[in-house]
Amino acid sequence: MDIPEVSMALANASVLSQVGTAVLSKALDSSKELAAGMAQLMDAAAMELAVNPNVGANFDMRV
Repeated sequence: MDIPEVSMALANASVLSQVGTAVLSKALDSSKELAAGMAQLMDAAAMELAVNPNVGANFDMRV
């Protein structure tokens, strides 16, 4: 194996590693945003129960 082939192989491996890291970083950012949104929704539901604890506890039904 000659030096140019080894150099190209190492350069390709380096590029693939950088791309993988960038994709993983983007996925992590997306997951953080999703988790923040879910936490905000959970806080909103907890706030509604704190203000009106009986909301949704009972319902009237006639057949």
